[in-house]
Amino acid sequence: MSKPILVIKFGTASITLPSGEPDVRIISEIARQVSEIHSKYRIIIVSSGAVGAGKAYIGDYRGTMTQRKAAASVGNPLLVGLYASHFAPSKIYIAQSLCERQHFANRDKFLQLKETFRELWENNIIPIVNENDVVSDRELKFSDNDELATLLAVGFGAESLMFCTSVGGLLDEGGEIIRNVFNVNEVFRFVKTDKSFLGLGGMASKLTFAKLAARMAIRVVIFGMNKKDELLEALKGQAGTVIHAGRSTLSARNRWLGSGGLVSGSLQVDDGASKALLKRKSLLAVGVSDVSGDFESGEIIEIYSSAGEMIAVARARETSSAIRANLKTMNFEVAHANDIVLL
Repeated sequence: MSKPILVIKFGTASITLPSGEPDVRIISEIARQVSEIHSKYRIIIVSSGAVGAGKAYIGDYRGTMTQRKAAASVGNPLLVGLYASHFAPSKIYIAQSLCERQHFANRDKFLQLKETFRELWENNIIPIVNENDVVSDRELKFSDNDELATLLAVGFGAESLMFCTSVGGLLDEGGEIIRNVFNVNEVFRFVKTDKSFLGLGGMASKLTFAKLAARMAIRVVIFGMNKKDELLEALKGQAGTVIHAGRSTLSARNRWLGSGGLVSGSLQVDDGASKALLKRKSLLAVGVSDVSGDFESGEIIEIYSSAGEMIAVARARETSSAIRANLKTMNFEVAHANDIVLL
């Protein structure tokens, strides 16, 4: 059997100094601990920190979007070089992969990405992934790479997804780490709305994507790098917060579709349509009560019940304008059953 896939995401605050520069001590510890498990997993590292690594090279840095992109273009090779130098003693090599949202929205492009990663793994190479900030038209908004890591984990069928944070896990009211979570909805109340000093995301972001991953049968671990061997302990469930996986029998294609790789809009459906979807029926326009966003045929959309709960994602068979124009039309198919993934 092939080795299970492990996706590990390191947030900006967890691997940088207060100045924003990469913390060499943490990078060294990541390399040491990942090297210990490298033989057991096919590993993807998603690393933030490129902007912090490169901003010192941008004159009069004020954090504008253009300056952030420029800083990232300088910082990415510096950051990957650091990882490479610290993995080298273990004879593990590093590759840089800069991803864009289109790589997940287009099935063919995503399969090419998977093939490339398989080739890297077969050659003892760990891909270090970040968003392609220089050309991103979503303005550095992969949710501080939480979303990017989740898309990779879901699309690749990972066994575990790990989020490294500066606080070491999800904290309860008393500031203690919650060790086990079986229902993500029950722990959102513990989330503070503030963000880390350099990152774009936060704990709410991590729980949102952890909920999706758990639905896709992926175990999620939120951990820190502040204690000895914390990554290794967290992987074993002995540190940090473990969000236990649900059960899923989805095919690889439907896992990719269910990740909502590039959600372009949403539909709200009535109770009759919700019941039809649960019976694996196609979605017809007559059951759609509201259309949000502008999307084309073939793009991914979210489907919400009348109560506002997201119940599925689908690949739209028609454009948003066509659906709006045919809401009362019988037998006007909005999404085929084969292109709908229930959540």
